[in-house]
Amino acid sequence: MRVAVVWNRDHTGVINRFGQPSPEYDNREAVQSVVAALQDGGHETLLCEGDKGLLATLERFMPPDPLARPSGFVFNLAYGIQGECRETHVPAMLEMAGVPYTGPSPLGHGLSSDKAITKRLLRDHGVPTPNFRVMRRGTESTGDLRFPVVVKPRCEDNSWGLQLVHEPAQLRQAVEVIVTQYAQDALVEEYIEGREICAALLGNGELEVLPLVEHDFGDRETRLITWEDKLHIAVAEPQKICPAQIGSKLASMLRDISVATFRVCQCRDYARVDFRVDHSGQPFVLEINADPGLGMRASYHLAATTAGHSFSSLVKRILEVAHTRYFGVGLPKP
Repeated sequence: MRVAVVWNRDHTGVINRFGQPSPEYDNREAVQSVVAALQDGGHETLLCEGDKGLLATLERFMPPDPLARPSGFVFNLAYGIQGECRETHVPAMLEMAGVPYTGPSPLGHGLSSDKAITKRLLRDHGVPTPNFRVMRRGTESTGDLRFPVVVKPRCEDNSWGLQLVHEPAQLRQAVEVIVTQYAQDALVEEYIEGREICAALLGNGELEVLPLVEHDFGDRETRLITWEDKLHIAVAEPQKICPAQIGSKLASMLRDISVATFRVCQCRDYARVDFRVDHSGQPFVLEINADPGLGMRASYHLAATTAGHSFSSLVKRILEVAHTRYFGVGLPKP
């Protein structure tokens, strides 16, 4: 089968440089590993940019079928280039063009990338999440928020702009940093002292929850996952423990909540749910990543490896569940 892997590495393929630019670039090593895994599976592959030329590139690679059946598939790894809801841009183009792809629809991406919307949906469905406010100035009423609080951009990934604020007097400046640097509202949520655990999910109808991963901060003062941690440039990056050393009751609770979060946010194929668990054992959903990184050092990859997947079998499985979602059957034999 023809499989195009779509990413964003070159941000020049636009008509105008306008709107908030993406601070993210795809991990070259991880993306090339996905391409290699697909080739090992017998697929004809193409690596292409998710920019203004994408549809023309795809039409050459997977020409229209005379019977109007899709003639190829996209493995979507694109974060977007600029503007609002960047993760929705490539899926929206593919929906319009009639090209099947892995991962969430534009709606699913929109719901999960807006942290305030995610938290409101979770709260409305009885899923525990830290108390929060959305702020533009930092002088808005904090209501019943308890300090310390975590301040972060409303719609960014990778812990960009993450700040821990201990006193109300520091809040205004923290919010101003977010608004100035990221041109969006700040999400202000209560900091949950405790353990950080994530759940990786795979599938659609019958979801598989892969072994849980805990981030062990050791004696580090900053007990939060920062952007330096996620880019693996921190001096003392938290160690990942998989499977997480927790009791069966808590593990079952985390699995159930992660599935509920996946459903509420209309995710598809694979995702990762991030939790904090307080000292009483109460879990809180921080957010859901609808297209988690698949790199060799990523939590999702560790969970999959612990479950017995090789990288190639994980990539094949993601493509398989996406193909089944569209067509009701597994992948055709190469």
